[in-house]
Amino acid sequence: MEMTEYREDLFDYCRKILAADSPSGYTGNVIALLRQLVEGMGYSFETTVKGCGVVTVEGRSSEKTVMLSAHADTLGAMVRSITSDGELRFTTVGGPILPTLDGEYCKICTREGRIYTGTILSMSPAAHVFEDSRTRPRDADNMVVRIDEKVKNAEDVRALGIDTGDYIFIDPKTTVTPSGFLKSRFIDDKGSAACLMTILKIMKEEHLVPAYRTKFFFSVYEEVGHGASWIPEDVSEMIAVDMGCVGADLNCTEYDVSICAKDSGGPYDYELTSRLVRLAKENGISYAVDIYPFYGSDVGAARSAGHDIKGGLIGPGVHASHGMERTHAEGLENTIKLAMLYLGCKGEEDC
Repeated sequence: MEMTEYREDLFDYCRKILAADSPSGYTGNVIALLRQLVEGMGYSFETTVKGCGVVTVEGRSSEKTVMLSAHADTLGAMVRSITSDGELRFTTVGGPILPTLDGEYCKICTREGRIYTGTILSMSPAAHVFEDSRTRPRDADNMVVRIDEKVKNAEDVRALGIDTGDYIFIDPKTTVTPSGFLKSRFIDDKGSAACLMTILKIMKEEHLVPAYRTKFFFSVYEEVGHGASWIPEDVSEMIAVDMGCVGADLNCTEYDVSICAKDSGGPYDYELTSRLVRLAKENGISYAVDIYPFYGSDVGAARSAGHDIKGGLIGPGVHASHGMERTHAEGLENTIKLAMLYLGCKGEEDC
């Protein structure tokens, strides 16, 4: 199987999933999209009370149940208050790097479902007006949303239906370059969600069966710490498919699949991590083993909630995480290859 055969499918899933605004707590639309795509391939799609998506694929053995997870929620913001001149103060959802949001387009979604456009700006946005336009801190206390409507005060804004608690969606600005780069906000972790969708497509089209019963888990609320705090009770082994980090003191590049040995929650299962490294080595997959001290995953959420599981973490190398992110098709494809080797997929005729 040549992964390049599925590159357009992979990027198509990336574009579709990234286009569905889904900051933590507002994920119904992206889960509905995933349901539509999964059911279109002939799989069943279940949702948990919390809103996570689950796809179950029967394996050649029922000896155990393993799980691949990716999170479908993203970073975002929420209206905190309305200023006297009709701008929006905001609070962040998750941890975006706020200086990267200065000048970004956004949408405001009201409780009634009305959508307005706007721009996130410094409160000293004009070089010709504010002496501190270049030096004022770019943080939630010094930035606002300028709404693209004729508003002069807070009453005008509320007349539009906008109020405290409304979500603010940040434009992902998704681009695929001719050289194979995916540039977008929220590749963490919608790039990985697209990888899981591509695996499901390959399994269906190539008539592949995993070694064990396999669940594909699309979590929500990961960016705020409790995405996979509940997982199906029969799961004994879980791989979080989430972004790999690129930068100083790290081995991973945008072309590799990252295998994380340890993050802020401590080490991942040694045997499982060693198995992943061995599979990558034996099959010529470009990979890197790294430690991420400022990182947490859905495996950590599941283990903290008391689930008795072996846990591992892999994912495509992503540059500039929580800012304007970028990865390459090769990093995504190497992630898919390693995940499928982990699942032990074989053709139906070999079962």
